[in-house]
Amino acid sequence: MSILVDENTRLLVQGITGSEGSFHTQRCMEYGTRVVAGVTPGKGGSQHLAVPVFNSVEKAVSETGANASLMFVPPAFAADGILEAAEAGMPLLVCITEGIPVLDMVKVHRYLRDKSTRLIGPNCPGVVSPGKCKAGIMVGEIHLPGNVGVVSRSGTLTYDVVSQLTGLGIGQSTCVGIGGDALPGSTFVDILELFEADPNTEAVILIGEIGGTMEQEAADFIGRRMTKPVIAFVAGTTAPHGKRMGHAGAIITGTASKASEKVKALAEAGATVARNPAEIGLTTRKVLESL
Repeated sequence: MSILVDENTRLLVQGITGSEGSFHTQRCMEYGTRVVAGVTPGKGGSQHLAVPVFNSVEKAVSETGANASLMFVPPAFAADGILEAAEAGMPLLVCITEGIPVLDMVKVHRYLRDKSTRLIGPNCPGVVSPGKCKAGIMVGEIHLPGNVGVVSRSGTLTYDVVSQLTGLGIGQSTCVGIGGDALPGSTFVDILELFEADPNTEAVILIGEIGGTMEQEAADFIGRRMTKPVIAFVAGTTAPHGKRMGHAGAIITGTASKASEKVKALAEAGATVARNPAEIGLTTRKVLESL
């Protein structure tokens, strides 16, 4: 099994006719993902990359049975795109868009509270269930089907860790980039719950970074609920206080948001903490060998 996406995923792409949407839709299709529809207002009735294009998500869903959406909508319009997908009853929405205003995301979070839509992102690399489906911008070729789940705030570190795992012959069940914004649609705990329930996932790698308290919340969940081993790494041990480091959410604004505090919480919860990103693959192999 896998989480979020698999061979039964019928993907819709919001913003399919734009340059980024076109490029990454093509890569998803080449990986084997079933892209059944695109949405670009004003271009309904046309085709793009041999995929039917609709004016609205609601129309696309009703005519194609799409059950997941991948979004490449400009920041100013992205929140409306998320709300449209949720209103259409889309079960899963993966938002790649970076730079959505924080106040827009506050409205999105409030709206999604009573909806069944699960949002991954924004400002994320997406989701890959190796050998089954790719919904995002991750490089498909570095993935290997297997039993280790990966969840990360960092896209770049996700690629590095997946490459390490594949090079060691360690396959992945699903890799999820939750994004580095201050208000992500899904948290570490949300994804850990799915991995804990997935019978095909034997261990989970969690990649965190400075900013917020999401890692501490994950540590609490790991200590109370996780029965599977968790290998963790937290980036930003040398980051200065008060300076944003890349992601919008990667900024130390208090003691709890420091990497050292996050590492401490994860270790105390029973996670195996790698101190260097280059050691994550080997650390994972040792943990798996001990099972």
